Amino acid sequence: MTESELKALVSLLDDDDKQVTAHVEEKILSIGKEAIPFLEKEWESSLNPTVQSRIEELIHTLQYDLLRERLKEWYQSENKDLLTGMWLVATYQYPDLELEKLRQDLEQIYYDTWLEFRPDLYPLDQVKLINSVFFNKLKFGANTKNFHSPGNSMINIVLESRKGNPITLCVIYMLIAQKLKLPVQGVNLPNLFILTYKDANHHFYINAFNRGLIFSRQDIENYINELHLVPQTSFYEACTTLEIIQRTLRNLVLSFEKLGEHAKAEEVKLLLVEISGGGELGV
Repeated sequence: MTESELKALVSLLDDDDKQVTAHVEEKILSIGKEAIPFLEKEWESSLNPTVQSRIEELIHTLQYDLLRERLKEWYQSENKDLLTGMWLVATYQYPDLELEKLRQDLEQIYYDTWLEFRPDLYPLDQVKLINSVFFNKLKFGANTKNFHSPGNSMINIVLESRKGNPITLCVIYMLIAQKLKLPVQGVNLPNLFILTYKDANHHFYINAFNRGLIFSRQDIENYINELHLVPQTSFYEACTTLEIIQRTLRNLVLSFEKLGEHAKAEEVKLLLVEISGGGELGV
């Protein structure tokens, strides 16, 4: 379709006949993501609020469809890269966010940590050193004031604000630790996401939401008992990248529901379906 044909279609978006506008919208959506730059240009040049509003809806639909497609591809890929998964989640709210920008931001955090890191230290001391850089120097911390803010599930916002929820803070911490060759992975606890450090000789846990507090398996058992839950293996062992992204999306659903943004919550639920979905809402 030529630009002039697209322009003609957009001019019909404020037609009084609903059948006409429905047909026009269907025609534009059939073009796919290639229509987005043109629609953005038309939105900027339009002085008609009705047309602008309909263009916004079309752009959102196209961007959302693109996200679903990308998320499906990620889910079907053999190597479910964690940063790519977190980037995809963030593009729900920030469709223009570039993966490369996230890589660069993380590279800077890694470099700041690497400058002070000492491979010769015992594991506990290595983690304490990372904690010092991450929480004291770089000022990462828990967003307790706006715990249910959707931004807490968006890695770009957490990298920028340095405030996040348990899972996003853990993801950033884990990506840095793994780049330093440390055996650090995520653990799916009920109501709290934590990290585990596990090699042939050492096994302990890290709570990134509480400034990298180090604790033991016994502490987890006590926590599970307090919640009156039956202990499960998954409460003590590393979870998969897929489980991390699923839980991040569930948190996002909960955030939008708390804000009363039910349409967004429903859209994120559909994203969850794309990666097999289900499960309880967690934080």
